Amino acid sequence: MLKIMQAVIKRSPNKKLEVRGLENLKSAKMQSLRTGRIESAVEEVANDKDIDRVEVIVLPRVPETMHTVIVKGIDKYGNAKKAILEVINIIHPTEEAELENCEEIIDRRPQLGRH
Repeated sequence: MLKIMQAVIKRSPNKKLEVRGLENLKSAKMQSLRTGRIESAVEEVANDKDIDRVEVIVLPRVPETMHTVIVKGIDKYGNAKKAILEVINIIHPTEEAELENCEEIIDRRPQLGRH
């Protein structure tokens, strides 16, 4: 995340950055090569003088994915007392929901199964 933020500031400190789709992550390991490619893409977009704000939106690539739901009971001291794990399918919107009215789309993703 820090590298993505720095990529915008590096090109133009006055441009704004918004990242969506990672709000519920407290920590994660991300693929280094892909992170570098995203950083380069952010720099490329931020470098455009006609762009005022950069948005980075993270969506599931396969729109129907299985999710784990953790229902956790916490006592008055902040200790976890009981947890129930369930599973749910959540159908996510695909990238088309974010690309409406976009003038130029550059798709650098590999085919599914080849990444």
